[in-house]
Amino acid sequence: MTDDGERVLRWAQTLLHQVGQLEAQIDALHDDPVGLLRVVSSPGLGRRMVAPALAELGRLYPALDVRLDIRHQLVNLLEEGVDLDVRVGNDIAPHFIAKPLVANRRVLCASPRYLEAHGTPGTLADLGHHDCLVIKERDHPFGVWELTGPRGVETAKVTGSFSTNNGEIARHWCLDGRGVLLRSMWDINDDLKQGRLLQVLPDYYQPADIWAVHCSPLLTSAKVRVAVDFLQKYFRERA
Repeated sequence: MTDDGERVLRWAQTLLHQVGQLEAQIDALHDDPVGLLRVVSSPGLGRRMVAPALAELGRLYPALDVRLDIRHQLVNLLEEGVDLDVRVGNDIAPHFIAKPLVANRRVLCASPRYLEAHGTPGTLADLGHHDCLVIKERDHPFGVWELTGPRGVETAKVTGSFSTNNGEIARHWCLDGRGVLLRSMWDINDDLKQGRLLQVLPDYYQPADIWAVHCSPLLTSAKVRVAVDFLQKYFRERA
């Protein structure tokens, strides 16, 4: 792109941002949220938690239109005109505004079938001798698990016969006895309670809270403010 083209692009992005701010200020004049609320999330979290939450939000505020886009990668909220990104993970760029919705952590787990066949890891180093289900999903570094344990933060390099960019697929493989999985508690909590999965190396975990990430201050947009407050209450009631 030429220098003139880059200047035009920056000008257009600034103009879009100013238009968005004007729309938000007009929206904030309403007592109830109105208009289109654009939300993005990852596949598993979006399907299992965000979608039903937004359905309930829509019932409470019928003047609010909701669009939920499922993305494997993080998006540029400003460039794409997205109001909210509901995401897992604590690594959030400083130029975004983020409000915690609910505390969450990723833990290690495996099925009873896998552990009976391959044994239970006793140390973090033992993971190198096990089949691990490796995920490349949004903020996951591929093949590297950074975990907090008794000695602070430690890193384990893992490999396995199965890998995917979809956490739901990895969970199904784990249930099928294909390996050890690092997965969020919101996704596997019921599996652990029912004994379908067992926690492995329970002294280790990865902080991965759930956040509502947005660009504009909540005071300037009624629809974003109401959505964030509702999602926070909805998620915490189900934690």
